[in-house]
Amino acid sequence: MGSLETGGISFKRDKNTLIRSYSAGRTERHPFLYRPRSSFSRFLRFKKLDYIQWICTVAVFLFFVVLFQMFLPGSVVEKSELGSSPWRGMELVDKDLWYLKEIGGLDFGEDIKFQPSKILQHFRKENREMNMSFSNRTLSRFPYRKPQLALVFADLLVDPHQLLMVTVATALQEIGYTIHVYSLGDGPAQSIWKSMRSPVNIIQISHKMEIAVDWLNYDGILVNSLETKSVFSCFMQEPFKSVPLIWTINERTLATHSRQYTSSWQIELLYDWRKAFNRATVVVFPNHVLPMMYSAFDTGNYYVIPGSPADIWETETTMALYNDEIHVKMGYEPDDIVIAIVGSQFLYRGLWLEHALVLKALLPLFAEFSLDNNSKSHLKIIILSGDPTGNYSVAVEAIAANLSYPRGTVKHFAVDDDVGSPLGAADLVIYGSFLEEQSFPEILVKAMSIGKPIITPDLSMIRKYVDDRVNGYLFPKENLKVLTQIVLQAISKGTLSPLARNIASMGKNTAKNLMVLETVEGYATLLENVVELPSEVTPPKAVSEIPPKLKKEWCWHLFKAFMNSTHEDRTLKSSRYLKTVEEQWNYMQKESSGSIAATNDSFSYDIWEEERNIMMLNTRKRREEEELKDRTDQPHGTWEDVYKSAKRADRSRNDLHERDEGELLRTGQPLCIYEPYFGEGTWSFLHQSSLYRGIGLSTKGRRPRTDDIDAPSRLSLLSKPYYRDALGEYGAFFAIANRIDRIHKNSWIGFQSWRATARKASLSRIAEKALVDAIESRKHGDSLYFWVRMDMDPRNDLQSDFWSFCDAINAGNCKLAFSEALKRMYGIKHDLEFLPPMPEDGDTWSVMLSFALPTRSFLEFVMFSRMFVDALDAQMYDEHHQSGRCYLSLAKACTRRFGHLTALTP
Repeated sequence: MGSLETGGISFKRDKNTLIRSYSAGRTERHPFLYRPRSSFSRFLRFKKLDYIQWICTVAVFLFFVVLFQMFLPGSVVEKSELGSSPWRGMELVDKDLWYLKEIGGLDFGEDIKFQPSKILQHFRKENREMNMSFSNRTLSRFPYRKPQLALVFADLLVDPHQLLMVTVATALQEIGYTIHVYSLGDGPAQSIWKSMRSPVNIIQISHKMEIAVDWLNYDGILVNSLETKSVFSCFMQEPFKSVPLIWTINERTLATHSRQYTSSWQIELLYDWRKAFNRATVVVFPNHVLPMMYSAFDTGNYYVIPGSPADIWETETTMALYNDEIHVKMGYEPDDIVIAIVGSQFLYRGLWLEHALVLKALLPLFAEFSLDNNSKSHLKIIILSGDPTGNYSVAVEAIAANLSYPRGTVKHFAVDDDVGSPLGAADLVIYGSFLEEQSFPEILVKAMSIGKPIITPDLSMIRKYVDDRVNGYLFPKENLKVLTQIVLQAISKGTLSPLARNIASMGKNTAKNLMVLETVEGYATLLENVVELPSEVTPPKAVSEIPPKLKKEWCWHLFKAFMNSTHEDRTLKSSRYLKTVEEQWNYMQKESSGSIAATNDSFSYDIWEEERNIMMLNTRKRREEEELKDRTDQPHGTWEDVYKSAKRADRSRNDLHERDEGELLRTGQPLCIYEPYFGEGTWSFLHQSSLYRGIGLSTKGRRPRTDDIDAPSRLSLLSKPYYRDALGEYGAFFAIANRIDRIHKNSWIGFQSWRATARKASLSRIAEKALVDAIESRKHGDSLYFWVRMDMDPRNDLQSDFWSFCDAINAGNCKLAFSEALKRMYGIKHDLEFLPPMPEDGDTWSVMLSFALPTRSFLEFVMFSRMFVDALDAQMYDEHHQSGRCYLSLAKACTRRFGHLTALTP
């Protein structure tokens, strides 16, 4: 396999990231002896050389090939496809070098390609299958609210990434999305988002690393930059695991550090980052190079949306650097003309040959320049490329000497990310790579943004944005003589021609808003396929309906006031962030290893102590047995059995978190409010006072050191994910009602959803006191109190009635499900709609299962609910398990569907 490197980064061929493109007629596994196309092999046959002589000739030639390869970038020879190569039939290529290409000694990068794992096709296929599975039922959508997206940033500093997301968000708002902004840190960009009427929230992370945000309120989450990884701990916890998450990564820093993690055996840190990549539904990169650099973290969810204002932003904010002085700082005379040869970010074996061909095409230009007093030409050529082996400069000097260039005229600059200074010193930029790129080369964007005229081969991706002699020069990649002619036209009498200067100006205008359309439409299309909208959400408009003006340019006008401000470079900031993460990780590892060592010592002592106690117990037991041997014949357990039984009971009690302290605090209270929850992501919304008690719907994710109830241990049905997800909070009702006297000893019982707390609709301290006082004084008798109202639900802006709202949140099938379940309960055979009348007298209904009522009334309510849920399950179970779908939801599963149906409490 070949070596792919950019800026010192070696790419691994992982999963779907790197693929090889072969032609149909390729016979790679055949040795080169059988290639009939080789002119050299035909020559050998025609001359009828002796077999041994032929072997010796090839061996000597290959020896020189290996010797010459020592000066080339990369370390492994790789075969490449010939059919698409631009070198076939070119007179400038030496025959020996062409033979080297034929036998596989050169690689021109045709197999370097990133192919995403067809993410969009995957989601589109799922949507088609869902529609087919509901062919016998009607699913309806009700336009009650707009789709909501959360944008998460590491900070609100003004930078090109903010500019990109502001441009995308403006277009998304135009087609119907609502945008809410979250950030770990404040910054000047907050005013920009507020001017767009997008709420801005600064995330507060508690000392327990808890984030009090209900991410279930959002249909999708867009996370930006590596520095937001600290928020991922919340996204990887229930109940937020299922929320679609799109993670945009613009930095290269983690890809560079990942090599250090492997070499320094920090594999667990590598795995920790990989978990974050795996949590993302889609990981978005702005170009096709970054996915290959991040191949170590690839889990099959990489996607490329080309386009970024980063290069033009850097140019706009550092324009003072690109002046005539940089020409002198780079060591050139004011009269010198500097031509920069740039190319692909990838390094491949044929790179030196491409540079040699371009240098040979530039030779006639020297006739236009006179020599100075020191016999030096005023024409200077610099070659910008990566140099992972550190010896490519030697190869460039050898090529220049072989082509009879004056000494010191051609220089090689090994560049990584910072190419600004060499490009700034250049007068003309030539793109010397003939590799068909998947996106417009960033090095050209950089050159155009600085205001340099560019000359490029007519590659398909470049022709898409560059018009010949308008904003750049194009030449046929099969004919380098045209390149010579173009250079002679661009440089006239030792300086740039007026046409070249005009082309440079037009190119700068092109680069300023390059690929805005691809970026905006890319994000809109991705969201359209990834986000699954509930039935009460209005679908956004089609991507084609985005106004053209929003796809023509970045939102520079919103950032104009901040362009002259000095802000920290995002790359430096991400590097410092990664260094902090690594230091914390190393500290935790040391603490962990120290704790393990201490634990081992303590454990050894405990074993010895326990053994000594066991021996004492055994001695005492034998003595007692001898004394009591004649007194009784009744069987009895040993002290060891009693000890083990007591310890087992204590452990069981601790596991259930049903502790006497919590029960004592609630003794004498007339009311206990239970808060059902599922997963660690809900902990920050649960109360700690004695009036409340948590009930975990899953054995995993329960709060430590609390007296929360373990619902699955009281109702084994909740151990099955299907029923746990379908019942939702109703599972807590059934778990508590099952042998209720064992855990609930209060005369009144209440429930409150953690989502009501997240929505700031829970009981306040004043309301709690008023509720308890009303219960103690029996102010309203046996009543039902509720405090989350349907008429104030954000999903019910239209103030719909009971059945309309229930239909809206259940894909239009609420009345159908109710009717069928009630008919099954009461044995009604006719097909008439069987629904209880719901009064419309100006009052409202309870939502989100937040209410309080007498315990006796609650048990009656649960008895009816059990029959209703059983009838509902009977009509849904088989269909769900056959198709994996639920006719009460437009999504994949019946998550919390029973709870949704019964969440409206009459």
